[in-house]
Amino acid sequence: MSSFCVVSTNRQGTFLPYNEVMKIFTKIILITLVSALVLFLALRIYDNQGASVENIPESDTSLVNFINQSVGEMTGRETSEEKSKTSTSDFPICEGAESASFKCYEKHYTDLVLEQGIPEAFADIRVRENENSYIKSQCHPLAHVIGRAAAKVFPDILDAYSKGDSYCWSGYYHGLLEEIIDKKGKDKTLEELNTICSRVPGKDVFSFDYYNCVHGLGHGLMGAAGQNLFDALSMCDKLEGSWERSSCYSGVFMENVIIESKGGTTEYLRPSEPVYPCNAVGADYKPVCYLMQTSYMLKVSNNNFATVFDLCSKVESPYPETCYQSLGRDASGQSSSDVEKTKNTCYLGKDFDQKSNCIIGAVKDFISYYHSDTEAKKLCGALTADLQTICSETAESYYQSL
Repeated sequence: MSSFCVVSTNRQGTFLPYNEVMKIFTKIILITLVSALVLFLALRIYDNQGASVENIPESDTSLVNFINQSVGEMTGRETSEEKSKTSTSDFPICEGAESASFKCYEKHYTDLVLEQGIPEAFADIRVRENENSYIKSQCHPLAHVIGRAAAKVFPDILDAYSKGDSYCWSGYYHGLLEEIIDKKGKDKTLEELNTICSRVPGKDVFSFDYYNCVHGLGHGLMGAAGQNLFDALSMCDKLEGSWERSSCYSGVFMENVIIESKGGTTEYLRPSEPVYPCNAVGADYKPVCYLMQTSYMLKVSNNNFATVFDLCSKVESPYPETCYQSLGRDASGQSSSDVEKTKNTCYLGKDFDQKSNCIIGAVKDFISYYHSDTEAKKLCGALTADLQTICSETAESYYQSL
């Protein structure tokens, strides 16, 4: 296989080394998944405050309460040290021309679940992810694959949930719901939409398990809708709760962003119009869409933050602030919350509004990444005086809310 491949950028015909492409894809997937966690926390906060999603002011930037939890804690993944104790080099898979074939890995993990079991599939992917750049970049979609295969073995959702693993941003549960919806078919799914997740533990308190189920509905409804994003969103609207509807929307928009990484295609991403479909969906869907879309905006802009700052400045009001804060999350996330790198990225903003909102998103991400405010204070201390105050105030209030 050639060591170079074409990627869609803002420069026609740009070529990048294959390993660089894998790094970009990895960033895109991680950013998108963190956005889903952002929405989960935001919805939890608003529910605890007694406000419905419909009544949230669209300009309220507290919707963007960023979480970039460490992979080990949030996904149950082993540390690099633990994973390095085992090697799969003696049992290679998907070699040569198939080394970047999603279908090849999909077959491997489907067969592994059906023939050996779910724990064996997760043990295998955890080790290979540490050795294989393609698996690392596709860990979430491949966790979907394991979930879909699990639904073939355990058709009851509670049985399948009990066997689950939250590895790589809970992709197992999303894939599980995709397969459940595929089996039911569109008509039966819509008839039972409000009961599919009703038995998942934590419904009354909007637990993360329950969120993953309703978010997974959004992924599955994209399939039921034949990848028609607008139809899938309309199906989500049939859910009775506003929290459930917004969680479902997040699954729809995430599926739209990651579908190309799974070898699929979508009509609802346009390199020439990076903010689409957020500029085309109804007002109820826009907040969730803009929380998901920045990863794609960076992708088609060759990861150029200055370009995306400019794109964000042109989105419809009141969403530029959400967009800038999303870039702050991305600045922190892509640098593993490095003070100088994050600061310099936010300083690419052209004015105080862009820079300050970027810093708001970044400092929240620092706190979530480190699980303390120590490094966040270092970020604030490294800023110019006009940004230090808003950074420190944000850090203090956000840290207290966790």
